Amino acid sequence: MKEDHGNDFPRGPGKPQHHAAGLPAVASAMRHALTQMGPKRTLSTLTRLNQHHGFDCPGCAWPDPEGHRNAAEFCENGAKAVAEESTKARATPHLFDRHSVADMEAHSDYWIGKLGRLTEPLYVAPGDTHYRPISWDNAYQLIADRLQELNSPDESIFYTSGRTSNEAAFLYQALVRAMGTNNLPDCSNMCHESSGSALGETIGIGKGSVTLEDIHDADLLVVVGQNPGTNHPRMLSALDIAKSRGAKIISINPLPEAGMTRFNNPQTPRGMLGLGRELCDLHLPIKLNGDLAFFQAVNKRLIERDQVDHSFIERHTDGFEALTGHLTDLDPDVVHRATGLSEAQIDAFTAYAAGSKRTIVCWAMGLTQHKNSVATIREVVNFLLLRGNIGRPGAGVCPVRGHSNVQGDRTMGIFERPAEKFLDRMQETLGFPMPREHGVDVVHAIRAMRDGKAHVFMAMGGNFLSAAPDTEATAAALRSCRLTVHVSTKPNRSHLVHGREGLIIPTLGRTERDTRGGKDQFVTVEDSMSAVHASSGTLDPASPDLRSEVQILCDLAMHTVGDVGVLRWRELADDYDRIRDLIQQAIPGFDRFNERIAEGFTLPHPPRDELKFNTKTGKARITVNKLAVLEVPQGAIILQTLRSHDQYNTTIYALNDRYRGIHAGRRVVMVNPDDMAELGVAEGDIVDLLGIADDGVTRHADRFRVISYPTSRGSAAAYYPETNPLVPLDSTADISGTPTSKSVIVRMVPSAPVAAGVAATVGSAGDSA
Repeated sequence: MKEDHGNDFPRGPGKPQHHAAGLPAVASAMRHALTQMGPKRTLSTLTRLNQHHGFDCPGCAWPDPEGHRNAAEFCENGAKAVAEESTKARATPHLFDRHSVADMEAHSDYWIGKLGRLTEPLYVAPGDTHYRPISWDNAYQLIADRLQELNSPDESIFYTSGRTSNEAAFLYQALVRAMGTNNLPDCSNMCHESSGSALGETIGIGKGSVTLEDIHDADLLVVVGQNPGTNHPRMLSALDIAKSRGAKIISINPLPEAGMTRFNNPQTPRGMLGLGRELCDLHLPIKLNGDLAFFQAVNKRLIERDQVDHSFIERHTDGFEALTGHLTDLDPDVVHRATGLSEAQIDAFTAYAAGSKRTIVCWAMGLTQHKNSVATIREVVNFLLLRGNIGRPGAGVCPVRGHSNVQGDRTMGIFERPAEKFLDRMQETLGFPMPREHGVDVVHAIRAMRDGKAHVFMAMGGNFLSAAPDTEATAAALRSCRLTVHVSTKPNRSHLVHGREGLIIPTLGRTERDTRGGKDQFVTVEDSMSAVHASSGTLDPASPDLRSEVQILCDLAMHTVGDVGVLRWRELADDYDRIRDLIQQAIPGFDRFNERIAEGFTLPHPPRDELKFNTKTGKARITVNKLAVLEVPQGAIILQTLRSHDQYNTTIYALNDRYRGIHAGRRVVMVNPDDMAELGVAEGDIVDLLGIADDGVTRHADRFRVISYPTSRGSAAAYYPETNPLVPLDSTADISGTPTSKSVIVRMVPSAPVAAGVAATVGSAGDSA
């Protein structure tokens, strides 16, 4: 893979921006859209994006407003996501004829992502060097043959990314379970699995409890472990509305982020002129992995100062006395060592919390990707329950999902550990037995492939290799498979690290017209706040040979399990209403699905709707969580992996991070200047990052430029997927199994000179195309 050298490193550090959006965001979005799509396609897509009777953004899962919507109901990164999918570039078989797999693998993720839309199924045979065209029927039959050769269906893995529609996800899990396995890992395993684990235990449902209107009406919004300006930019508009109504907003994050400082709303003349609104009332630069200690310190203060809602606690919770006793011995020195925050900073936050009648806590990967993530989120729930802030308008939990239908996929049954009640309903609806043994999540799937226990890997969307931890281990696992299959819109790195045989199955994008059975079909998605709505593309398909995910799954089913139970695959492929009829029978909350979807609807949420908690005790559970401080050896530092502003998950839009003042490259490590002095590195030094783990494996990501940045002491940051090789496969969150991508302990050592043409290791690609 290409490596950065000398003058290939990013320019910087520039001056980080202290505001988000505004005219620069509009200019960046339009420049990207026009370059990728041209004027006509730009107009026809962006005017339908997130609109009634339009298509849902293929980016993040932030909800759309009810009723009136702006003419431009999208953000900078949403426009870029659409442009990437609707690009005029085409990755035809001729491209794969010119470039061998090894040649393509040597390029960066950025280069691969600009190759364009896939147009035909492609196959790489054992020992071959190139992907070559294959017919649809032969591709399906190859998958069927390799599955038939397995000793057990549990030797196959069926992964799902968060862009798959409800209809496709429902059919996917039905097909996989008809084969006889629950091996349905998904991208949630790597992101909000910790949220679902903690919320399911404490409030009885693993989803957020707030609506968009709650965000607008909150007195206090706490944004912790999240960077809305880059990862969920439309959230800033909601925060702006809340701020205009008098809300206080607090950011708890190791890095100060532009979006939380000042927001220039591009939907308003003032915002376009750069006369936006200050959003953040208080920023707490917490040390990585310090959030559990922080919320315990806050909860201890609320209890000791009798600033809790005793009536709510008595009627709706259990565990309060145990928590009170547990926090009595909380050591302030331990809290300071874990958080890096002063007593005065924690007191200031507590005063805001005590003065708020309606508080919402929003979070993302900054909370979910640590060993103690589930405990941390349980403590966040404690914080809200102590003052009655669940089941009240303008209050609640808000885990912000990062992929457009990742929550919907889980609702549809994409889960390796389904509840017996879910399987019972599915079996009753579909008319065939469901497998009852739990399957594997992402980490266990990688182990199974690595250890020769799984031989066929199929991914419904996504870029599994670049999203997963421990890139070298994941690559070796994929290469050990007999067959790897990827259903994708564009080429990505996972296609290039294939099994003995490899298939790429091209599919329609969210923006494209899906015509089956003589009419245009539509699909549905569920956003971060449990709202379900329709999505229908408008563009002609990138190739007349493309098929939808629904059709691909129905075709594959006919080659594998055939019609089974009530599933008549040909009929389902020709009429998506029939799929929704099955969903409404099998999945609670979807009654009259086809009738209600024209206007959209919100799924039931018992804690929000009726203060009902489906827990073991029938009450919301206040929990006791053991505090352990992450110990860092002398000469090392905690690293978090994160996105740049010109990035969506593993898709690299460009090589800039405008809000952080970094341009023309990605191989940087952001370090507090005091930490730089203590660790003996200087601004501009080129260093290798060496992972420190308990398993004895040496992990490294080479040749990063050190940049001075105002992150919290003891906390460094660098972009993924470049730093995913440092995340140990076996380092996961307790209970949820989520990789600990925000708690990576590393040393920085001077890089050795690299001769031109020397290949780097898998996953450490540079940025030059």
